[in-house]
Amino acid sequence: MLRDVFDEDAELYDRARPAYPSVLVDALIGEAAPTPDTRVLEVGPGTGQLTVPLARAGCRITAVELGPSLAAVARRNLRPFPEARVEVAAFEEWTPPGPVFGLAVCATAFHWIDPAVRVLRMTAALAPGGTLALITTHHVAGGSEEFFARAQGCYERWDPATPPGLRASDESDVASDTGELDACDRLGPVRIRRFSREITYTTGAYLDVLRTYSGHRALPAPAREGLLACLAGLIDNEYGGSVTKRYLHELITARRVERPAP
Repeated sequence: MLRDVFDEDAELYDRARPAYPSVLVDALIGEAAPTPDTRVLEVGPGTGQLTVPLARAGCRITAVELGPSLAAVARRNLRPFPEARVEVAAFEEWTPPGPVFGLAVCATAFHWIDPAVRVLRMTAALAPGGTLALITTHHVAGGSEEFFARAQGCYERWDPATPPGLRASDESDVASDTGELDACDRLGPVRIRRFSREITYTTGAYLDVLRTYSGHRALPAPAREGLLACLAGLIDNEYGGSVTKRYLHELITARRVERPAP
């Protein structure tokens, strides 16, 4: 499955993928309001881009990670935090200890979980009043916009599946997808908060980020290396060896409620 490719180079993933903005982490902690006794479930932690700041805030974390190599790096990153542990399992098959978690969170991994069970299983793990939180990441217009327009030529040359003339959307045009949470009768009203940021990458750092994306990893090796070389030449020769990329993160939350019996 395509979601398995992230485990192929866990060290690269750990080095290249940025942590989440502190303002987003603070908003999540403020929403869930964990106490020292609150248990936190994280689904798909990768190497700990969200897990580490949550652990640093004092959360007691159980993280469920599909990839054993990613889990090993996450455990290394979490060594200073004995209240955080990582289990290797597909979340669809993992058995929670019951409805004991005050927060269940999934950051930029929800789309990889089977839609038939993902909301039900996360909600079932929550104690009444607990918070379900999803973090989404969108690539949006901004930063070095001219570079990304010109980079389209590299993609059209080396990846035949690239739609012609593709451009990043403006963040105001990004539609929030909360349908599954809205339809769950165990969840209360959904709240959405948005956080934008720009990151400047050197040529090497930007190529490393691309090497962690599933679509790039899925390309045949000659096409992938041709694409990366094309982009590297463009950045080095036309943009002074660095480019800036804009991201939009959404923090989508809802609390578990107990519905009265009919």
